[in-house]
Amino acid sequence: MTLSLDTVFSALADPTRRAILSMLLEDDMAVTDVAEPFEMSLAAVSKHLVILTRAGLITQEKRGRVKWCKLDPDALREASIWMQSFGQFEAVNLDAFERFLEQELSAPVPEADPG
Repeated sequence: MTLSLDTVFSALADPTRRAILSMLLEDDMAVTDVAEPFEMSLAAVSKHLVILTRAGLITQEKRGRVKWCKLDPDALREASIWMQSFGQFEAVNLDAFERFLEQELSAPVPEADPG
C-alpha cells in the first residue's frame, strides 16, 4: 500500500514525532518508554504514535500486555525517490538521517498539539 507523501511529510513536520523516530532508530521500544522523556501525557504521546503509524513510519504490536513500537526504515523510500526527482537531493542515507534526528532529539522539545 502506497501512502500519501503528504501523510509522511506531515508526520515528519512535528518535532516530537521526529524525536520519537530518533529514539526508535536504536531499538524497538515499549510505548511507556517512548513517552517517558516527554513532558506530556501518555495519551498525547499515543496520538503522535498513531500519526507515525498511519504514515507508515513505525509499526506497533502487542507483546503480552505491552505495546511495542518499531521503526520502519523503508517508509522513507517513496519520499526519498520524490526528492531525488528534483536532482538536488541525495537518497535518504539512514546514518545521516539518524544524526539529524539525534540533533533534533537533543534540542528542547516544546509541548505541541498532537493533532
